[in-house]
Parts: sequence; structure tokens; C-alpha cells
Amino acid sequence: MSCATVLWNADLIHRYDLAGPRYTSYPTAPQFVEGYPQSEVDNAIARSNQAGRPLSLYFHIPFCDTICYYCGCNKIVTANKRRAQPYLNALHKEIALRAQQVESHRPVNQLHWGGGTPTFISDDEKRELMRVTAEHFNLAGDDSGEYSIEIHPGGLALDSLGVLREIGFNRLSMGVQDFNPQVQMAVNRFNSVEEVAALAQRAKSEGFLSLSMDLIYGLPHQSVATMTETLQHIIALDPERLSLFNYAHMPHLFKSQKQIDESGLPSAQEKLAILKSAIGQLQAADYVYVGMDHFAKPCDDLVVAQRQGTLQRNFQGYATHGNCDLLAFGVSSISAVDSIFAQNHKDIPSYVNALSQGTLPVAKGLSLNQEDLLRRAVINQLICQFECDFATISEQWKINFEQHFAQELAQLKPMINDGLILLTEHGLRVTDQGRLLIRRICMVFDEYLSPGKAAAQQSLRARYSKIL
Repeated sequence: MSCATVLWNADLIHRYDLAGPRYTSYPTAPQFVEGYPQSEVDNAIARSNQAGRPLSLYFHIPFCDTICYYCGCNKIVTANKRRAQPYLNALHKEIALRAQQVESHRPVNQLHWGGGTPTFISDDEKRELMRVTAEHFNLAGDDSGEYSIEIHPGGLALDSLGVLREIGFNRLSMGVQDFNPQVQMAVNRFNSVEEVAALAQRAKSEGFLSLSMDLIYGLPHQSVATMTETLQHIIALDPERLSLFNYAHMPHLFKSQKQIDESGLPSAQEKLAILKSAIGQLQAADYVYVGMDHFAKPCDDLVVAQRQGTLQRNFQGYATHGNCDLLAFGVSSISAVDSIFAQNHKDIPSYVNALSQGTLPVAKGLSLNQEDLLRRAVINQLICQFECDFATISEQWKINFEQHFAQELAQLKPMINDGLILLTEHGLRVTDQGRLLIRRICMVFDEYLSPGKAAAQQSLRARYSKIL
């Protein structure tokens, strides 16, 4: 497919901007069941070994020096750096236990450290974690894999980037969020233009292949003018990728958000104006809208993968290396192996206790049935390629698409009439004005949100953020 320009239609956005999942997985995490049996995980890994697919590894490091009020991540806020080592010892145990089940020759095409703030740990602890990982898994010795890490630029030592490059990382994801001092004060997140610029320059000199910067719109005291100024600085720094995330104010779910003064939040109208202006500014700077808040340079691997029809989506967002089984380590992390999801305990005591007994720390999970797998394929095509080919799905899953999804196609008729999506002789194609509302389109194919499941419908607003 070819990349296209996003068109802004205020009327359609007003009508379709509802709450809904982000579809980093399907089925989504609320469907996971407690007490998921380890045997299901073991069987899935055995099938995975037989298939011989490459691996994606994720490591969750939950520590942060300070709290960012907007944050909804699983985190532990502490200034005591010594708290990291006992956790890392447990993480090393989990790596060793899981590696016993996995064929050692399988290549690791993707690796990601997230958090929290992964750079909370010391340089020596970073080296040791990567050494232990390389001891048990087949890491790439060159830059053929996509090995990335999330960093908080505020106060990060420049020399730490050299360490990250030394141990194998080739991509950085930098959480900037906003440069405006008033906004930073309101959310307790500080990083200056000078700090970020110095890190970006050092990253290029160290030979990192890609730099991604994250921003959030909808924070207190933001306006079109403040976001325009922040984006001017960002564009001047020339990152290969940029994410513009919607701030979802949900203090009933995330306690830290209770510290945000709601009176400072932009109105719904202003928030949409910020997004519209930002999209226009980024497209004018030659960034391509990949989808779901993500932008990238035309030559970036994400854009190339989308153009070639190979773009994928997982718990870390869009990915260029498809057909990987994801093994996730650390508290709250979610593995996606073969046809199952498995989530670790969300608190450190439970996580450490399981590992101290020599067992893997799985707390929740889900075994996907054939219908789940089929609908996941449809949703992934829509969310990654903005189209769905009936013949491809029908042949792959031994169904007649139009018969199997007759109810869903009927539900799409209002969206077709409104110009969000086109029904062609070959399948479905999302229009330029439908791309921003792709989450709403995908919800039609989400069996767990079907009109007949009233409980699911009622929980949408409580569980999920609005689309924009």
C-alpha cells in the first residue's frame, strides 16, 4: 500500500470519537483470566519451538526517580538505587528459567527495555542484564535486529548513551512529552530543550540507527500555541520517529493522576485543535502518519514495512519484524507466544516469590481460540495496513469473509456512508479521513465488544480512553 495524508473531518471525529481499546493485542488484556495454568504456557512454547519462529524479548524495569503525574505505567517511584539489584537478580532468574524451555538457536530479532525508566539502573547493571540475556538467548551480534530502549532525557548522563550502544542497543525512544515549563510543572516531568538536543546529538555520534521521541497532547496548560512551539523544537532535532499520544485523564484507574489539577486541562475542543494543528505541522515537515499516534520519516523502516504490507503491531506498538514470538520478563509484562498470552504478576513480592520457588511468575493469561485468531488477523490488517483483503483472509482461514462477517459488514454501513471506510470488490479500505478513527473501525470486529454483550459495552468508558 502507499502512504497517504490524514484528512481532518471535525464532524466525523465528533460522532465517532468514543472510548475504545488501543489493540496492542487482540483479545485485549481485560479478557485475560486469573490463575492461568503454566501448562498452557509450556505447550505454547513447545509449539513455538517446533515452528522455529524468531523471538522478540521485552524486559520491564519498573523503577523511576520521580513520579510523572500523568503516568499509567506499572512503576515504583524511589530515589534509592539499591532497590534495583534484588529485582534484577529475580529478573536474571526468570531469564534462565524461561531459556530452559526455548531452543537456543532461535534468533532474537527484537529486544526492548521498557518501564518505568530503564535507565534508572546503573551502567554496570545494564551491562550485566544484557550479558545474562546473551548467555541464554541468541542475540544478534550486529545491527540486524531492532534493539531499543526507553529513556527519560531529564538528567540522563551523555556517557550512558555510549554504554547503551556498547551493549547492543541501536534505537532510542525518548519520552519528551512537552517542553513548556508550565506544562512540565503541572505534570512533574522536566527535560529542557538543551538536554534533549545534547542527547540527540550524542545518539547520532554514537551510531544509533533511529531516534524516536514521544509527546503527549491534552496535558494541563497545553494549547495550540504551546504544542506548536514544542513541535518546532522537536522537528529541528530531526528524530526518525515521533509519537503523539492522547492523555487520558482517568484518576479512578491511575492514582498518580489525582495530583493533576483538572481545572488546567484543555477543553475537549481545544484538545482536538491541538491534535489537528500538530498533525498538520508534522505532515508539513514530511513526517508520514503510520497510524495510532505514530509518525515517521518516509525512509524509516516503519513506513517501508507499511508500504510493503509487512507492518505488525504488538504490546510495544508498531513493529517491523513480524512473525516473532514475544517473551516478556519482569513484573506485569505480557508474553505472546503461539496462540496464548501470559502476563506476569503485577507486584514485585509476588513476582519474586514465584521465582524463589523455581516457578515462572505467570499470574494471568488467555488461550486464543480459532475465532480469536481470525479476528486478530483482521484487526491487525486494518490497524497496520488500513485495509483488509477478503480473499487473503478467506484463503488463510478457510472461510467466506462476507458470510462469516455479515453482521460486522452490516455494522460498518454507517461508516461506509460517512466516508470512513470503502467497501470495494476486493475488501475494505480505510479512507484518509478514517485513519484517525481506526480504533473505532476495529471495534466492529471485536467480538468481546459486540452489541449483544451489554456488560462489555458498559465498561468501555471506565476501562478505555477516548480515541482522540
